[in-house]
Amino acid sequence: MDAVQKHHWYFVVLLFLPSLKVAVVQTEGSTVRLEEGMVLPCLCPWNGNLSMVSWTKDPDKSSVAVYHPEHGEHIPNPYTERVEFLKTTHMDGSISMRNVTHQDIGTYHCSVQTFPRGPWTQSIQVEDLDEPPEDSNEEEEEEEEEEGSEPPPLDGIRTDAELVAEPDSNLTISCSHEHHGTVYQVVLERVPPGPSGIIGVCKRVDGGGLLKEDYSDRGRVSCEDSLDVNLHLTGVQAEDGGLYRCTFSTDAGVRTTTVLLTVPPPGGFSLSMYMMCVYVGAGTAFLILLLVIVVLAVNRRKKHRREEYRVKLHPSQRQPNVYENIPPCPETPADKKPRLCQH
Repeated sequence: MDAVQKHHWYFVVLLFLPSLKVAVVQTEGSTVRLEEGMVLPCLCPWNGNLSMVSWTKDPDKSSVAVYHPEHGEHIPNPYTERVEFLKTTHMDGSISMRNVTHQDIGTYHCSVQTFPRGPWTQSIQVEDLDEPPEDSNEEEEEEEEEEGSEPPPLDGIRTDAELVAEPDSNLTISCSHEHHGTVYQVVLERVPPGPSGIIGVCKRVDGGGLLKEDYSDRGRVSCEDSLDVNLHLTGVQAEDGGLYRCTFSTDAGVRTTTVLLTVPPPGGFSLSMYMMCVYVGAGTAFLILLLVIVVLAVNRRKKHRREEYRVKLHPSQRQPNVYENIPPCPETPADKKPRLCQH
């Protein structure tokens, strides 16, 4: 009889198990600024025992860090040696992150497993708050204006440097700025009109090292010790033309440098063609001038040699001048006709 009752309860539990749900308490998310040493808070307000803390990141719920009181911590790549659990209290699952990059922007989820109350979760949004978000209505209005109108011309935009590159050529765009303070970070990006987005980031990390972020799909980004950024473009195309902005974050504030890259269409009168015409014209003029100088010098030398030869000849060997001893004809009055002189 007892066995029948046990099977009956097992059947009832199995029947109602799909309809049971684990109660997960989730708090409202908060926003954290993307900065060096940022802290992602995850402090469970309950009393009890902490069993495990796990951090994941959207969109694929990839694991960021896991902590277990008995088994320790597990921090996979690329967060190894960058994430640290704070553990200020026995129910604290907060983490700090160093050597941050723009790839760390996104939504993080903290899950704290507790006993006896169960799981407690919290979401953290990491954003680059240096650029304030635009209102959604303003974004829609701007999109409508962009669809109905052409982008503004580049002629009216102030630039610090202008570059011209031929199609299929190689070019290096350099971000250098004269600064008197300490540079912490340099961001190279494309700005409207045209395509926009971050291309590369160079920043100084703990210990004095350099950290490079390369987001370019058209070239290669390199960082120098002075935190100058270079974008090496191979096989320049028409879509590479546009505005490039370099933003320097220093202890004296933010400084920017804007570079305009122009890629003329193929088949037009390009800068290289113009320079080639200038070089050919200058070379031709120089050759003509040199030829004239040589001809005059040769003629002068020949004349000088003839004069020296005549001086060296004996008087008997010199050719007589038939006109040397002929007296001139006497002058005739103006009212008479001139006559021929006979000798």
